[in-house]
Parts: sequence; structure tokens; C-alpha cells
Amino acid sequence: MSIDKEYNLFFTLLFCPIIMNKLAIVFLLVPFITVLSPPLIPQGMAEAESNHYIHQQQVGSYIDELINTHQFNRPELEAWFASATRKQTIIDAISRPAEKTLTWAEYRKIFLTPARIEKGVRFWADNRQTLAKAEQEFGVSAAMIVAIIGVETFYGERQGSFRVIDALSTLAFDYPPRSRFFRRELTEFLLLSREQKQDPLTLLGSYAGAMGYGQFIPSSYRAYAIDYNGDGFADIWQNTVDAIGSVANYFNHHGWKTGEPVIIRAHVDTAYDTSVVNQSLKPSTTAGELRNRCFKPTEPLNDREVASAIELQGDSGPEFWLGLHNFYVITRYNRSRLYAMAVWQLSEAIAQARNPS
Repeated sequence: MSIDKEYNLFFTLLFCPIIMNKLAIVFLLVPFITVLSPPLIPQGMAEAESNHYIHQQQVGSYIDELINTHQFNRPELEAWFASATRKQTIIDAISRPAEKTLTWAEYRKIFLTPARIEKGVRFWADNRQTLAKAEQEFGVSAAMIVAIIGVETFYGERQGSFRVIDALSTLAFDYPPRSRFFRRELTEFLLLSREQKQDPLTLLGSYAGAMGYGQFIPSSYRAYAIDYNGDGFADIWQNTVDAIGSVANYFNHHGWKTGEPVIIRAHVDTAYDTSVVNQSLKPSTTAGELRNRCFKPTEPLNDREVASAIELQGDSGPEFWLGLHNFYVITRYNRSRLYAMAVWQLSEAIAQARNPS
């Protein structure tokens, strides 16, 4: 800077008090502006932060409940829920499940495929000793165990890509229709993680928080998953022996009847009673009464046997069936007629492919 310019600046500041006052105000305020102004956060980052559950008041109350009831560690819980994130894709998925949006004809094509049947035959061959043992000890057919695992995860290959803590937190705190149920499942999941010494932030599953080969929700995992290979750890994520034993144990506990039929096709007259169709998953009407209402089983069925009248929309139009006790047991795994029918037909197809005659 030249001497002339320095002199001019000095002269201007010396003889212009208005300018001096304004400059002084600015210099005095700069530190306060810096302190009081919030940092600029990119919009995407701000939205991501707001999706973390630690910021919700109801989650704070839930953390208190977990500490008081189950003696969890507060810093650990706060760290987990600082990571747990709301997922809109989970809400979208549970709002339109395939079982409620597809016809039987459409649903069947998803699960009754040559690839799933062939893979089921290989899975059976690879695990034949464990399946034979489970069938003997629990009374559940090997075909049914294989079909459940086949429908649920394509024999362990598709176990889900959602973090379970994200799925269950989203449904517990942002899905009012079933928030109470999923809040209980979230608690069961955290208890399960603690019992098995697992990091809850790393476990993956379905959009509904189901896990492993057989897709057990946390409460089912804690109640029915078993250590079937004797290594001291019930692992249905990676251990096929435990997975097979756990599915068999689940069916056994829910009343599977060894060697009994699952469902029987029926013919109907034009005057059949529509009021009894698809009314209940649990059989409640005797076969004799259903005969009187124009449902005629295509196989022998004792009139005293209870059944449920089922109508499904197949490729060629309506199909009529009589669901029996074991069909109801399958729906205890997933409360859907379409699901139970897919599992049963897949089990039949795998057994047929394994032993063609």
C-alpha cells in the first residue's frame, strides 16, 4: 500500500466519526454473530438425522421402560437408537403384502417354480440325516420342513437385507396399525441379542423383522428356535441343522398331527352356501355339515372331522378346498390361506420330484 493511500485512509477515519462508529459496531458484533448462528447443515444430512429414533420422545420413554423392566444399559440403548433409522420402504412393504394383494393363481406362480422345487430336492439330499431325525423326533414330515424353508428364504439364500433394528423400530414407532405388536417384538429382539451376545445393529432380516432360514420373528426365535446340533447356540441364521430342528419344533408345539392330511379338494353345487367360505382359518364346521351345504370332498373324509371351507381364485377360476387341522397349523406360521396352500403344494411337489413314481 502506498504512503498516499495510507494517509488518505487515516484522514478519512479520523475525520469521519460516522464511519468509525459503524466499523466499531461491526467489529464488536462479529464474535456474537459467530457464536449465535447455527452451523449450516446440508438438507440431506438434516433429514437423515431426523430419521434416527433417538430423537423421538416416545423412544425416550421406551428406553426408560427397557431399563426399568429388563435392566438394559442406558448408554448402550441410546447408541442403538441413535443408529436405528426410519425406513419408508418398510412401511410401504407391510402396507401391501402379497398375501393380501394377489390372487391364488398369481401367488402360486411365485413359489411353485421348477427352480424352487429342484433346489428343495437338493436341500433335502444335503440335509437328509437331520431331516430324518427331525421327522422322527417331532413328527413333522421332512417335506413340510423343506417347503417352509423353501418358501421363506429359498433355502437360506434370501434371508432379508433390512437391519432388524430398523425394521422393528420403524414398525413399532411409525406404523400405528400394529405398533403395539412390533414394540413387543422389538423388546424381544433386544432381549434375544443380549442372550445370544449379538450386536443388534448388525443382524439382518425381512421388512417385518423376521430372521434366519425359517424367518422367525424375535418372539418365535426365543420360544421355538433350538440348538439342534448341540454346540450350545441356537443359530438359525447360518446353521441348517438348528434351522431344520427349529422349524420342526415350531410345528410340533403348534399341534402338527403326524401323518394326517392337510387339505382336500372339494366340488360344490351351484347352491353351495357362500356364508361359510373363507370365514375362519381354524376349522370349525364338521365335514358332514359342509356336505349338507354342498361341499363334497374328493377324497374320503369322516363326517365328524372339522374343516374350513376355502375358495381360491386359480388359473381356471374358483377352486374349492376343505382345510383341515394341519392346514390350520401352517397358518400359525403365517396367517394366510395363500401362504399355507403354497407351502403344502411345494411340499408335495418336492416329495414327488424326489421320488417320482
